[in-house]
Amino acid sequence: MSSRVEKALENHKKGYNCCQAVACAYADVADMDENLVFAAGEGFGAGMGGMQCTCGAISGACMVAGLLNSSRDTGKPVTKGDTYRLTKAITRAFQEKNGSVICKDLKGVDTNQVLRSCDGCIEDAAEILETILELAGKPIK
Repeated sequence: MSSRVEKALENHKKGYNCCQAVACAYADVADMDENLVFAAGEGFGAGMGGMQCTCGAISGACMVAGLLNSSRDTGKPVTKGDTYRLTKAITRAFQEKNGSVICKDLKGVDTNQVLRSCDGCIEDAAEILETILELAGKPIK
């Protein structure tokens, strides 16, 4: 387990939501202020607040992929396609590993069968993020 994955799990233990836990673990690598990343990720926890949407840990991983891959050029947004490919790969890998990307399904809200704990989702999302970026030639330093 990388130190970034461990940091994401520590963030969750400190009360960060799943998105914040993942995204903030990589804020410095993305040259972003952690407080700003924390604020940006606040609405993505608990499946965007209602468990009906994408797992917050995946949202955090996709946020990091965008922060690391984007040209950050609002006048010429040429990196969207590459970032979409990264986020699609992250989401697909998470789905294959856990059987869903939807928070309520992962938590077993309707089925009473938990597919993955929040800590497990955070760990998986961070590990998958690092693997996908490595395969894309954009390793986390």
